[in-house]
Amino acid sequence: MRIAVTGASGLIGSALTRSLTADGHDVVRLVRRPPAGPDEVRWDPEAGTVDTAGLAGTEALVNLAGAGIGDHRWNDARKKVLRDSRVNGTAAIARAAAALDTPPRVLVCGSAIGYYGDTGDSWVDEDSPVGEGFLAELVQDWEAAAEPARAAGIRTAHARTGLVVAKDGGAWVSLFKLFKAGVGGRLGSGRQYWSFIALHDELAALRHIIDTPELSGPVNLTAPDPLTNREITTAMGRVLHRPTLATVPAPALRIALGEFAADVLSSQRVRPQRLLDSGFAYAFPEIDQSITAALHP
Repeated sequence: MRIAVTGASGLIGSALTRSLTADGHDVVRLVRRPPAGPDEVRWDPEAGTVDTAGLAGTEALVNLAGAGIGDHRWNDARKKVLRDSRVNGTAAIARAAAALDTPPRVLVCGSAIGYYGDTGDSWVDEDSPVGEGFLAELVQDWEAAAEPARAAGIRTAHARTGLVVAKDGGAWVSLFKLFKAGVGGRLGSGRQYWSFIALHDELAALRHIIDTPELSGPVNLTAPDPLTNREITTAMGRVLHRPTLATVPAPALRIALGEFAADVLSSQRVRPQRLLDSGFAYAFPEIDQSITAALHP
């Protein structure tokens, strides 16, 4: 299968590209510079342009492009970067897919469980309403930007991803560094739910969406049983054989992270109902398994 991927240099995109290529798929990476070979296609998400000729014959598009959520302290300028990199890029890809003489069968767009806002102890699934806050608004606009593809009859899915357990990128990399240094501990009260997923299962779920015709719209990519930050802290200490006595009080997080601290301290108890209903099988559903898999990929 010929599959095009945006965000192919990121944590998930690079791992997905390797996985697909290893299984014999023809993978095309969308890049913002002049293409270096036949496996690259030029695009400019800020300008909204895509070299559609390079996408000819593509059967699936996976759109994972977007600036890192936790890479920098949030201010108005940073929030604009976060929003534009997702909304404008998705709109460009959706328009390009719709304009092809033979459109792809499926467009899988990156998304996030930030859609649900702070859910406290309450379970949410794909049928739950949008929450409140910057990330909830961002995700809502991000998903809406794919409308040109949906209108063209392309099966469009939104992979609402949770916290990916990985040691080489994403939010979890900072946790590994802290715990290995012996200063890991709970964040805030520790009672907030974290809906995690192993990197291996994240990739498998994306591929499952590509291959499963009945999956469209929002699809939660999280492990079946989210845990509290306190429980995850205990698991990190257990697997890494490190103490977990340190704590980071909520006020300190707000000073260090600014507005982003609200999302670190928020609780999201997410159920991946559509993945489960479609028969997806997790390789690492438990947190200890996910942590160990990240350490020994």
